[in-house]
Amino acid sequence: MSEWALVTDGVIVLVYFATITAIGLYMGRRERSLHDYALGGRQMPWWAVMASIIAAETSAATFLTVPSEGFKERGIVYAQLALGLILGRVLVGFLFLRPYYEYKVYTVYDFLAVRFGTKSKNYVSLLFLIFRTLAMGVRVYVPALVMVLAWRMIVRGETVREMAAGDAWQPYAVAITILVAVTCLYTLIGGIKAVIWTDLIQATLMFTSALVAIGSILYHLGDGHFLRGFGALGQHVPEMKSLRGYVRFGWENLPPDLSGGKWLLAYTKEVLAAPYTIIAALIPTCLANMAAFGTDQDMVQRMLTAKDYKRSRLSLVTAALMDLPIFIAFSFIGVLLIAFYEFRPELKPAKPNDVFGVYIMNVMPVVVRGFVLAGLFATAMGSLSAALNALATSVTNDWYLPYFARRHGERHHILAARFFTGVFALLMIIIASVTAYLNVVNPEQRLIPIALGVAGLFAGPMLGVFLVGMLTKKRGSDFGNVIALSIGLVSVFVITGQHEEILKAFAPSLLPALRLPAWWPKIAFTWYAMIGALITFAIAVLFPTPVPVVVQAEARKQEAVEKGDVPLALR
Repeated sequence: MSEWALVTDGVIVLVYFATITAIGLYMGRRERSLHDYALGGRQMPWWAVMASIIAAETSAATFLTVPSEGFKERGIVYAQLALGLILGRVLVGFLFLRPYYEYKVYTVYDFLAVRFGTKSKNYVSLLFLIFRTLAMGVRVYVPALVMVLAWRMIVRGETVREMAAGDAWQPYAVAITILVAVTCLYTLIGGIKAVIWTDLIQATLMFTSALVAIGSILYHLGDGHFLRGFGALGQHVPEMKSLRGYVRFGWENLPPDLSGGKWLLAYTKEVLAAPYTIIAALIPTCLANMAAFGTDQDMVQRMLTAKDYKRSRLSLVTAALMDLPIFIAFSFIGVLLIAFYEFRPELKPAKPNDVFGVYIMNVMPVVVRGFVLAGLFATAMGSLSAALNALATSVTNDWYLPYFARRHGERHHILAARFFTGVFALLMIIIASVTAYLNVVNPEQRLIPIALGVAGLFAGPMLGVFLVGMLTKKRGSDFGNVIALSIGLVSVFVITGQHEEILKAFAPSLLPALRLPAWWPKIAFTWYAMIGALITFAIAVLFPTPVPVVVQAEARKQEAVEKGDVPLALR
């Protein structure tokens, strides 16, 4: 790689970092209250909110590891999940958003305080703080993969094989720290306005980069001709000539001699174990997205910045429809890379998660590589800034205001939110660095199941409680929700076998006694949220809502109309 290429691509990336930081700082320069800092005064246009939703959900994990899923699955079957995603968000748009606007909530957990009581709110808010910090910490590690690849190739002059032989986790920790620090700077100062307006730029750059990458790979496969690239793809990935490359039903790998009850049992186990089937796409993925976009403050917060629930619903559903081409594009990159590495096996990386990153650094032409790298960092910063702002808002509104800052003014509230933004940035650096260490120790570990699986384990029980509140008027109570959430959390960890991983790390002597039986089916991460939601809902709905709580909930709705956008703790 020439010095000129190094300077050119480096300048493009640095200009991006400087520009996005300046825009973030400028857009958030007039934050005078927590209402402005957390909700943008509820004056953000729906199309900007839509772009922000796309940027928040399309993390660097999508940019790098969805291609790796396409590479390993030999097809764009990951894109099936967009079907359940669209259905789940339509349900959220019509069930969840209107109550959030009617009660003028700052965080979605305010709704639980009104509907059930403070115990429900605090329990679910705490779960959000834990799982979002963990899940985002894993995702932050992903762009560090490419940052370290660039450093080792450009600065140290290493080849792909030399990288595989001498990998270490410390350089990833440095890259993680740089990325989080830059994102934290504009998020801490600018608040949700900075997040949304920078997300608009980042979402555009992200999708454009995916299309450029597809064009680049086809160009190389076709030896300078794009259409010939499709011919090479069909030759090396025959799955793309059949339905198997696009849709999986779950019965493809079943023995042909099975029939009746044996076939049904085998098919059920296969569907539960396979993350990318049409059934997993339509049923559990639908509930997982209801959990993500109905109960996860990280995703819901930007929707609350629209003027009313109808505009918010429009932004949510439109973003869902846009996800289908995005999922297809990133999965297709991985499929194209199968054919590419058949031509250039000497470039094929040892770690599957590096297949796209190695292509970017080794093959993409100068300038194009610079813009694609900027697109990668855009996706990372977009999802990270959203998470930092949501976590800080949740701590400030759900915990700090009601217990420590009732008598303080708006300036103090903003300072508290900025302080907590910095705290969560530090936590994410630590978690992402630990993830880097674990991935170096076990390079075959797939990151998509980790990032989405962590969210599913916690978000499912949370969804169960919200569904009781949304679908009923007089069922569910503070006491019952605490019981239901606790049982739901433990159950989903045990049913999915995740408790075994915890025991391996902390109490290996207990593992033989608590290991699941050999006949127990393996359960893919796509089913986690559904299992937790159904168990929690089934238990929580057994408890009636106390009459005084029902009466108070109606009074709080009227109070929200009279007092407007005042935090619930200060009304």
